[in-house]
Amino acid sequence: MIPYLLVWGLFALQGLGTARRISASAILGLLLFLTLLIGLRDAVGGDWGNYLPYLQNVADLPLKEVLGMDEAGYAFLNWLATQWGGGVYFVNTICGLIFSYGLIKFCEAQPRPWLALAIAFPYLVVVVAMGYSRQGVAIGFEFLALLALERDHLLRFLAWIAMAAMFHRTSLVLLILPASYLTPSLRFSQIFRLGLLAGAGYGLYSALLSEDLAYYQQGYLEAGYDSQGALIRVALCLLPALIFLLYRRRFQLHAAQLRIWTLISVLTVASAIALFTIASSTAVDRIALYFIPLQLFVGSRLPDTRIFGFSAGAWRQYLVFLSLAVLLVWLIFAVHARYWLPYRNLLLPF
Repeated sequence: MIPYLLVWGLFALQGLGTARRISASAILGLLLFLTLLIGLRDAVGGDWGNYLPYLQNVADLPLKEVLGMDEAGYAFLNWLATQWGGGVYFVNTICGLIFSYGLIKFCEAQPRPWLALAIAFPYLVVVVAMGYSRQGVAIGFEFLALLALERDHLLRFLAWIAMAAMFHRTSLVLLILPASYLTPSLRFSQIFRLGLLAGAGYGLYSALLSEDLAYYQQGYLEAGYDSQGALIRVALCLLPALIFLLYRRRFQLHAAQLRIWTLISVLTVASAIALFTIASSTAVDRIALYFIPLQLFVGSRLPDTRIFGFSAGAWRQYLVFLSLAVLLVWLIFAVHARYWLPYRNLLLPF
């Protein structure tokens, strides 16, 4: 448990400060540190054993067949590992690099990047990136897609989502986000671009997901699988969603940001409702992971809103304390936390 607390402390100390940017040297250091922390972990994470057979499954296959597999991005990394060596550590390091790059770029774009990192570490880094490797990579690409969407780079957004889907096809749910651009004042050129994007999105869906839709329906919805802790994970996203929807004018966002994050907040509320109305909490849980960036977006801006009369300094303290509470509660009480304890890394002598 100590390594997790030490890393959290690094981010927390910086998050309590007033820095509005991360230096270029610190960004490179963070990228290397997080990549090694995630990538060279040894037998850490609930799905560790589930990922090992991927190497055997692709070891003797020709590259053409590997690239034709479901979620070919992850299959390709495993194939490279069998050709070049490194095994699961090679795969996890590349996955960690992609996730860490997306996370840092997203946090760098927030008004308090260190605070965003402190909020991200307890669950997004420790649980998701170290536990769900494929979905962690998809979220790394999601971060880049969100930044592209905020800047009205729709084709770039689509490209990042396509990359995410090569690792976890559930990320295609994010194709709904450009709907935030649908307003009564849309010009013809904007409608045309959205139409092209919708067509390309449907093409991605048809190529990557439609044939296996029955599998997902049977595997998640009809089977009624439940994810332990789904309620807590959804609640962690629901709280910032409600705060944003109630006080969104206090966040001083430009029009595109306001529309995008309003839609994400509404989808988060809908996922909370679905948790009690859909037979499988696992289905909701897997989709709700893509709403975690809302925690970082809202949390890094809350100190500037002075909501509830709290000063900027008080908000920073509350948010850092909440991140510590999330980390401790998960490590101590989560049913599957034993798969993360103790933390082991190839670079550590113990």
